Amino acid sequence: MRLSVSRELHDYWGRLKGERTAPDRAEIDPVAIRHILPDIFIIEVDPERRLPLRLCGARVNALWQREQKGRSFLGWWRAQRREEAAEAIRRVIDAQTPLIACARTAPYRDAAELELLLLPLHHFGKSCSRVLGSLAPAQRLEWIGICPVGSLDLVAARVLEDQAAEGSEEDWRRAEIAPLADR
Repeated sequence: MRLSVSRELHDYWGRLKGERTAPDRAEIDPVAIRHILPDIFIIEVDPERRLPLRLCGARVNALWQREQKGRSFLGWWRAQRREEAAEAIRRVIDAQTPLIACARTAPYRDAAELELLLLPLHHFGKSCSRVLGSLAPAQRLEWIGICPVGSLDLVAARVLEDQAAEGSEEDWRRAEIAPLADR
């Protein structure tokens, strides 16, 4: 994880989780993570797996210059990468394991990298019925807020072990989408 928002959210989630596979949605205290709330979102795992966003922070909304609540998480991704994004979130849901990923904005402007973190959550005792996530640019972008990011490409993703694996930036970039199967 390169960004502090990802590390802080993962650490907070890990403290709440303890020895369980995931904490319950009701345990999330917005006050405890108030400084990173603008970069956070929550996805509902609905039976049809449309994956609507139930909560979305201001900076995430600013990426598209509109409210994302109610929209599908899969709608963030270019059509050619949507299946890879679906596979990544399926991994989080089915294996109840965190995932870190690199996304890139469309190439028609200065392409920018964003760091995506997905963390499983229980909701009213149901196993992984929510996903807590963060999405933040890896560098300062002058054009954010002036024009929307558009559809994203999923560039790399990896499942996180129980400890937040720092790894080098080169190791992180080498992570491939296809081998999301057990490592």
